[in-house]
Amino acid sequence: MTTSSPPSASETVASFDRLHPEIRRWIWEQKWEELRDVQDRTIGAVLGGDGDVLVSAATAAGKTEAAFLPVLTAVANREEPGLSVLYVSPLKALINDQFGRLDQLCERLEVDVVRWHGDAPQSAKDRARRNPRGVALITPESIEALFVRRPAEARKLLGALDFIVIDELHAFLKGPRGLHLSSLLRRIDALSKKRARRIGLSATIGDPMVAAAWLAPERPESVVMVESSGGAPELLLQVRGYLERPEVDDPDDMEADEGEAEPIALDRIADHMFATLRGANNLVFGGSRRRVEAVADRLRRRCEAAGVPNEFFPHHGSLAKGLREELEARLKKGDLPTTGVATTTLELGIDIGSVKSVAQVGAPRSLASLRQRLGRSGRRKGAAAVLRIYVRELVVTADSDPLERLRVDVAMSVAAVRLLLARFVEPPTTDPAVATVVLHQVLSIIAERGGARAPDLYAAVCGAGPLSSFGKADFVELLRSMASPEAKLLEQSPDGTIMLGEKGEQLTTGRDFYAIFPSDEEWRLVAGGRTLGTIPIANAVGVGSLVAFAGQRWRVTAVDDRSNVLEVEIHRSAKVPKFDGKANEPLHDRLLAEMFEVYRSGDVPAFLDPAAKAMLTEGREAFDEHGLAETRFVASGRDVHVLLWRGTEFCTVFSIALQSAGLEVEVNDLGITVANATVEEVRAVVANLAGMPPIPAGDLAEFVENLRAAKYDEFVPEALLRRFWARDRAHLPSEILAVAQALARD
Repeated sequence: MTTSSPPSASETVASFDRLHPEIRRWIWEQKWEELRDVQDRTIGAVLGGDGDVLVSAATAAGKTEAAFLPVLTAVANREEPGLSVLYVSPLKALINDQFGRLDQLCERLEVDVVRWHGDAPQSAKDRARRNPRGVALITPESIEALFVRRPAEARKLLGALDFIVIDELHAFLKGPRGLHLSSLLRRIDALSKKRARRIGLSATIGDPMVAAAWLAPERPESVVMVESSGGAPELLLQVRGYLERPEVDDPDDMEADEGEAEPIALDRIADHMFATLRGANNLVFGGSRRRVEAVADRLRRRCEAAGVPNEFFPHHGSLAKGLREELEARLKKGDLPTTGVATTTLELGIDIGSVKSVAQVGAPRSLASLRQRLGRSGRRKGAAAVLRIYVRELVVTADSDPLERLRVDVAMSVAAVRLLLARFVEPPTTDPAVATVVLHQVLSIIAERGGARAPDLYAAVCGAGPLSSFGKADFVELLRSMASPEAKLLEQSPDGTIMLGEKGEQLTTGRDFYAIFPSDEEWRLVAGGRTLGTIPIANAVGVGSLVAFAGQRWRVTAVDDRSNVLEVEIHRSAKVPKFDGKANEPLHDRLLAEMFEVYRSGDVPAFLDPAAKAMLTEGREAFDEHGLAETRFVASGRDVHVLLWRGTEFCTVFSIALQSAGLEVEVNDLGITVANATVEEVRAVVANLAGMPPIPAGDLAEFVENLRAAKYDEFVPEALLRRFWARDRAHLPSEILAVAQALARD
């Protein structure tokens, strides 16, 4: 992989002069004083070469224009039929936003641009089908739908692309959607006369080599890396600590009416947010949808109590598209003070303008996410980026668990800030959904072609890229399982052609087939004829049930079981519904190592408020009291904590090694907890583990539960899933042995 060097003054002028005359005129009309650093260098990389390009720059650094100014210059005068540029985004909202930014410029160049996703206007897509040209902004799921439902149109539309621009590339470097998109790009290459050049855009690339290998798996060394040298804005930061009473059953519950109960930590956090955020544009990241609703409800109630208009609104994936877009438009317009309370939905690059500050409830568990969120603030010239982290810790007593006394979330927040300043970002990890994506793509390709032979299927799906780890023997085993009488996904003709079976036909004709992530059955909430959004069907509801949703409190007035619709009306009381919550975001080894150093050091960061400073001091005192600089074993009642100071993946595999020895083990943020055991008993098991050869990952895989996590894993042989689990962790047994030996010497 090559890296572009910073431009000289003459090169800066030359990059502008390389652009199409209409684009230069458009830049003048926008009153740009100059091209940004990343735009200068990307123009040279795109127009001065013929390879793939990886653009890494902070949020709001001008990455979209950096890509499209030279790309549109290159394709402006193209006469060959077919789309010339495919822009791929993980979000429909981001596509809509980019369409608004590109439409006027493309019109001046007489280059067609069309949005292509499920909510986009059908008439524009129909025109593109009749006369495919210009730029299409599309999601991976819509590419999949083209291949499955309209294969002839897919060839007509995608068979002569010049460029494929992949926005928010980091979102595709991990997870099943990334594996899915990688396979779709290979399929586009296969039907094209020439391979389209790929341009990846991202603000948070942890490992450029991994990103280059994803972008161009057959020649990663040819990818040109353009990294912005622009300086980051000044950072204003505060970590605020709040004590939570141990008897509080649900720290994310709705706020009680005044006088009914003593305020909990989230109430006091909402008090501070209301006092400091009101009157400006801000973002608050709550983590879970449940917490987002609880925080938004508290802030709205404070507006009502103060007799002022509400300016705090929730934003998460269960809300109706219209409600989300209203908040996005209000933030972008900027004429009314607005704070969005969100999950991760406002983390990616939707243009919502500049916000004054970013807040987060809970310690940062991912540096990639923290960097994305912080990039929303400080975007105006001369403005500082403002970040507030609100941390809750339990009130401790002499009987409290040692982990509670360590004040883990405060230490994690300090460690995350240290790594943020060191510009660390977690590299992507191996995804467990490989088998489910291979199965999905086999069904998709057969649906597209009507049938295929096994070698052709293997070459199409697993020939290169992230899915190449799927070996031929694994592939044959998967095909046989898919063709079994129980699965009925595939069947084979006498000449060896593999076709869809009964169940395969059903799956590929369903509307939820195009997405590689599962969709759950849900209730749809409707108020006055307007859809508010959805909640999981697991919520037991009936007439009179109370629900907190979309920043309001509702009472269910009617239930339509056949259509899964709940009619609701405004009410003064409510209960936060259950959402299908994800497990805590896994922690990286580097973050845990930094936390260990936080405990060992004596400095007290100035960005901690008095309460958080006291908590950090208490945590360090507990660390010293238990001698945790030297020992890793801590007794807690009838349990034992083993503090490994390693990330979630290592701790999970280490816990499985101890489970194989008969111990009852759970993973915590600092290591593992062994239930119903003494320190001496745990030491003995660890010492025995330390004296043995490394336990093969395949043996450990036999103790793993809940392997079927991805959408189509129910059709994948369990033995295959266990083998893949073991292959992905083949490097860990030797590390487990080394840690066990160190613990035995403890």
